Amino acid sequence: MDRPNPTVFVVDDDEAVRRSLEALVKSVGLNVETFASGQEFLAAYNPDRPGCLVLDIRMPGMSGTELQESLRQRGCILPIIIITGHGDVPIAVHAMKHGAVDFIEKPFSKQLLLDRIHEAITRDERARTQSGRQARIQSRLATLTPRERQVLNLVAEGKPNKRIAAELGVSKKTVEVHRSHVMRKMQAGSLAEVVEQVVTAKYYATAGN
Repeated sequence: MDRPNPTVFVVDDDEAVRRSLEALVKSVGLNVETFASGQEFLAAYNPDRPGCLVLDIRMPGMSGTELQESLRQRGCILPIIIITGHGDVPIAVHAMKHGAVDFIEKPFSKQLLLDRIHEAITRDERARTQSGRQARIQSRLATLTPRERQVLNLVAEGKPNKRIAAELGVSKKTVEVHRSHVMRKMQAGSLAEVVEQVVTAKYYATAGN
């Protein structure tokens, strides 16, 4: 299934700013959608839509940092670029410590913002690709029997079939059969590919904790 084209989501309570940013983003051929408030964006938010969020930090009602926190609680991976005035820099730094990828201080050059938007979109694409691959690996792991998982873990530790057989109290031939099943279910063409999938799964499991 093809991934939809990235969209730049702009959240700012100032209509003139929204129109200006919309025209700027469209000028380089990117999709853009604008929202007058954090609540309006949340009502339309779809985690499957890639892109990035350009967010004003000071808004009536829900502030930019409050929207950021709400998105974080929902597991949102959309990169957030904070737009801030000079007096808001400490708040923007706080926002970056809590997941925003960048902040741009007003007044800013159009090219700077476009550069940061392109970087954020690339970052989002990379994260979604990694997330999709991890989901596929986890789906394959779920098809393994408990014994096949044991064999897989021992293979990933670099242990030969004879050693695995001794540890599990089974014949070497049985280990070879389980290993063959593991290779097929993990859709791996080589031992190195199986091990790499195990390492990837453990890395993301750790990163998610």
